[in-house]
Amino acid sequence: MKTKRLTELALLTALALIIFIVELRLPNLVPIPGVKLGLANIITVFAVYRYTASETVLIVVCRVCLGAFFGGSMMTLLYSLAGSLLCLAGMLLLKRVIPERQIWLCSVFGAVLHNIGQIAVACMVLGRGMLAYLPFLLAAGCVAGAFTGGCAQLVLFRGRKRQL
Repeated sequence: MKTKRLTELALLTALALIIFIVELRLPNLVPIPGVKLGLANIITVFAVYRYTASETVLIVVCRVCLGAFFGGSMMTLLYSLAGSLLCLAGMLLLKRVIPERQIWLCSVFGAVLHNIGQIAVACMVLGRGMLAYLPFLLAAGCVAGAFTGGCAQLVLFRGRKRQL
């Protein structure tokens, strides 16, 4: 990997981590525990369409591990890693059929998969009763996914205009 590319990936990881930490400090918009916008996923969605799969995996895994470390909860690592990897796998597959001009849609599907991954871990840790929580997370995930996907789409198109 070239130094320039590695530097870009490091900067994107740092940016995603900063966004994640800032979002941790914001009050929850919804009184349901665990529901948040997931603003760091703007970087993930952007990376899915701009970088290779292995480079995007590197960004996501580093961000999740460092986020759990800086966020103060190692249990978060288990939930976030399961959700993020399932989300990423789904978005990498969807990238093949969803064009760049509709990446917000890819982000919505990614958010749904992220919530499914988190609920799967919650069911393993806390029991099947956590499945009752899934509809609330899915609804919030669709809204958050559309927002973060829209932001990523704006970043991607503005970046393309500046390169021209």
